[in-house]
Amino acid sequence: MDRIFIYDTTLRDGSQSEGVSFSLQDKLAITLKLDDLGVDYIEGGYPIANPKDESYFKEVKSLTLRHAKVAAFGSTRRADKRVEDDKNVHALLDAETPVVTIVGKSWDFQVANVLKVSLDENLRMVADTITYLKSKHREVFFDAEHFFDGYKKNPEYAIKVLQVAHTSGADALVLCDTNGGSLPAEVSAIVKDVSAKVNGMVGIHVHNDGDLAVANTLIAIEQGVRQVQGTINGLGERCGNADLCSIIPNLVLKKGYHCLKEGGLKKLTEVSRFVYETANLLLRSNQPFVGTSAFAHKGGLHINAIRKDRGTYEHIPPESVGNERRILISELSGSSTILAKVEKFNLTHDTELLRSILDDVQNLENEGYQFESAEASFELLVRKKAGRYKPFFDLQGFRVIVEKRESSLPVTEATVKIKVNGIQELCASEGEGPVNALDTALRKALDRFYPTLKGMKLVDYKVRVINPRKGTAAKVRVIIESQDETNIWSTVGVSENLIDASWHALVDSIEYKLLKEQESAGSEKAADKNKYTDNLIA
Repeated sequence: MDRIFIYDTTLRDGSQSEGVSFSLQDKLAITLKLDDLGVDYIEGGYPIANPKDESYFKEVKSLTLRHAKVAAFGSTRRADKRVEDDKNVHALLDAETPVVTIVGKSWDFQVANVLKVSLDENLRMVADTITYLKSKHREVFFDAEHFFDGYKKNPEYAIKVLQVAHTSGADALVLCDTNGGSLPAEVSAIVKDVSAKVNGMVGIHVHNDGDLAVANTLIAIEQGVRQVQGTINGLGERCGNADLCSIIPNLVLKKGYHCLKEGGLKKLTEVSRFVYETANLLLRSNQPFVGTSAFAHKGGLHINAIRKDRGTYEHIPPESVGNERRILISELSGSSTILAKVEKFNLTHDTELLRSILDDVQNLENEGYQFESAEASFELLVRKKAGRYKPFFDLQGFRVIVEKRESSLPVTEATVKIKVNGIQELCASEGEGPVNALDTALRKALDRFYPTLKGMKLVDYKVRVINPRKGTAAKVRVIIESQDETNIWSTVGVSENLIDASWHALVDSIEYKLLKEQESAGSEKAADKNKYTDNLIA
């Protein structure tokens, strides 16, 4: 099985995404996740660029990494400095990483107009820097910046830069499509020529400005590339970098390459979502392989086929990348959809109940509900219809007050009265708005009964006016996305009153969380009982 080395640059290139700013602790946490995934190299940052990156290289040494090597990133020596006197080069050595990645110019246009040095001086800068770092016993990778653009304009010089880097001791020569504008056929032809003219391991580093970064990476591998650079979820400047969440499963599952440590691929979805959460970004639901919609099925004919053979509408098993199959419920649903959705409840024999569930779904969606985006609410509906549901609390009433005082922002206060197992609880809380105040008051009321709710948070809140022609009396649909340490789920509420619609979605969200915890505790208890029985038999 051929080996492809995965070089992750989420912590450097990924942090250059608009709106992304990883803290030091974020970077350390992502490092551990990437190591657990099984990537070969983790580019930690530019040690001379800012104090955070400098601190990262100090702190990362305290982590126990089982697989990955950390790389420090920097540039070739400056034109007016000896390599021994260059602060950037010294910062790379001070980082004390086993790997150093050096970026250098390979496009004559950039050499003349950005560096403003001669082509020969640029070659000396590349050679001096790599030779010096190799003398300090570092593994050195050379990123040939703007390589593809440079090759198109002056192939002889672009190749010469690679040859100089190789003879100076570079362990990998990384071809960069820095502007992200190359086409797959161009990348294929250029990498093929490089492989014929330059010795040593060749890598690829592609940006996504033409929406071709994954395709360009895969076709480069067909021409001999053996190191792949990219980021989790394709994070990166402008349109991003090549997305490792698509590249890795394509290489492993479609081409048979070895990329990650054993079992790593099944952690891909988990790592993808961890990076989104850490970066404070919303998940891209239609992201291939790891998105929540990647294996979602809505059409009745599709679902009927999926129930017979998963391969009819899935190119890989979702479990292979740690994802899951989802059957979406909507007014388009037929009996096959309901059957597929309720299989885990063992209700497939009860045709009358299935018909009743389908009727309810269609009637509720006609009123404005949308269950394909709120599967947690659908599961609660099924359990209620099947008589397999007991509420975790009963509402006795709530009140929301919004007070506006002169030029200040409105003040919102919510009061919630509930009953849990016959015990009444009354709590009030202020919030940023009526929904936030209501959510906070409800959690406060439930806290002493269900303390694990502290680990749950609301991550998205959407409001849609369903029948806008009724103006301010129109119905609204509220969809809430919630998350805890391991799961993400969505719930829905519909009403002419925004707060009432929000309340229904909030209650479903909390009850679903508690339901899953109850089931999990029951499974653990059963497992412990079985273990105890096994021990007695033994």
